Amino acid sequence: MNIGEWARDPEWLYRHSRGGVITVARLGELGVPSMTCSRRCRPGKPWQRLLPGVVLLHSGTPTRRQLVDAALLYAGPDAMVTGAASCRRQGLAALPDHPFRVHVLVPNERKTSGSGHVIVERTIRLPEPIVKGGVPLAPLVRSVLDECRRLGSRQAVAALLSEAVQRGVTLSELFAELDAGSRRGTAIPREVLRRIADGARSAAEVDAMRVWRMSGLPEPRWNHELRDGGGEYIATPDGYFVAAELAWEIDSYDFHFGKQQYAATVARNARYAAAGIAVLQTLPSRLRTEPDQVAAELRAAHRAALARRRAA
Repeated sequence: MNIGEWARDPEWLYRHSRGGVITVARLGELGVPSMTCSRRCRPGKPWQRLLPGVVLLHSGTPTRRQLVDAALLYAGPDAMVTGAASCRRQGLAALPDHPFRVHVLVPNERKTSGSGHVIVERTIRLPEPIVKGGVPLAPLVRSVLDECRRLGSRQAVAALLSEAVQRGVTLSELFAELDAGSRRGTAIPREVLRRIADGARSAAEVDAMRVWRMSGLPEPRWNHELRDGGGEYIATPDGYFVAAELAWEIDSYDFHFGKQQYAATVARNARYAAAGIAVLQTLPSRLRTEPDQVAAELRAAHRAALARRRAA
């Protein structure tokens, strides 16, 4: 194709791009002068500049995939996506709803710095990428912890780590990755992982452990299966205080909104009553918004359950 001929066949350029994303250098190789790129990226013109040296061959809103491809082209060879964008592509959903950014890992010797929607992290520990849909991703354990190190919210960290563990990432893998990487931003993830290791299975249960510590009560058995004298299943409460025969359930409103879930909860509470087990139900949101009040309610329920046992 001769110089200038690309203008008569716009689809030809598109076929040489990553879904419409292409570098200025590659456009030059294809016969598009740099001044032409600049003119076509001005306001009201058909292209747009996504990042320094990276162009989108239309003026509309870029998709997330186009933003990811732009980040990888900008960061250069061997770059891979980590953090929230990688976690999403590997199936995790417990991520904060904040402006879309692409966190990329690059070899330590590369001098590229962050720009626009791209966070560039230079590392001497560049992992072997996992490629999904043509996008190189850091392994899930690395992606999760790279995101956690940048989250300032204990709740957000707990939600993401809990989902990762539920999806099969092991605690040993997470602790090993924390120990191998930078210590910057690891205090909250370490605390949350210790609580998950103590028995929590969800972000709400991590919050419940924090409130229990505030209560001063003996530690309950976390996620302990209860059966009656005949071996029939009763329930698996989030926390069970053995001496008081008190079950603590962290019951979300969303879970009980449906008829089937509500019926299951009623049946569970009936089994508790038949077995003589007291129940305290707490909304997960209150663990964060009213921790002192929930701790006081837990202490009161524990006292009442103990008194009932002594009177029996």
